Amino acid sequence: MNDKLDGILERIKQLEKELPDEARKKQQDFRYTVQDRKVRFHEGVQAAHERLVKKFTRYLYDSKPLTVLTTPMLLFCALPVVFIDLVAGVFQFVCFPVYGIPKVVRKDYVLMDRRKLAYLNWMEKWNCGYCEYVNGVLAYVQEVAGRTEQYWCPIKHALRVKSTHSRYSHFFEYGDAEQYRKRLESVRRDFDDLTHKEG
Repeated sequence: MNDKLDGILERIKQLEKELPDEARKKQQDFRYTVQDRKVRFHEGVQAAHERLVKKFTRYLYDSKPLTVLTTPMLLFCALPVVFIDLVAGVFQFVCFPVYGIPKVVRKDYVLMDRRKLAYLNWMEKWNCGYCEYVNGVLAYVQEVAGRTEQYWCPIKHALRVKSTHSRYSHFFEYGDAEQYRKRLESVRRDFDDLTHKEG
């Protein structure tokens, strides 16, 4: 990798290290703590939130009729997501040990914590749960796919990629045939950064 790219990646790592500090500041601002994956609001916050709940009838009245009519489409879209969630779990359970790839921890991606927000009515909580699940599963599946791609074809694209997965920086440059042939076996097994983070 060239020096400029190494520098950019190092800056990204540094910014990632700052994220937990910023998250802690937000916890202080909104008066909650997270411990053992459980969210707890400070005393009095729950009651203040409950005063801001929008009644379901008002929520429905304020909704656009066409928005309400699209609800069955949302449910229909959830079916393939549930299926791919199951397939990704079975796939990594069967294949990752064979390839020597560390398994993706699903609960790190599918986070279901918005139901704790007392200022949401039951429909808003349902909507949030739907979005948490769908987007969490898609992020989880992307990580499973990224680790699989690192094993089978760790080559960057020549065309600009809009968004990349977490393993992309480990891939060979497009057209670097020499490094691909020399280092393919070591790159396809290079998950040391994950074992340090997850261990």
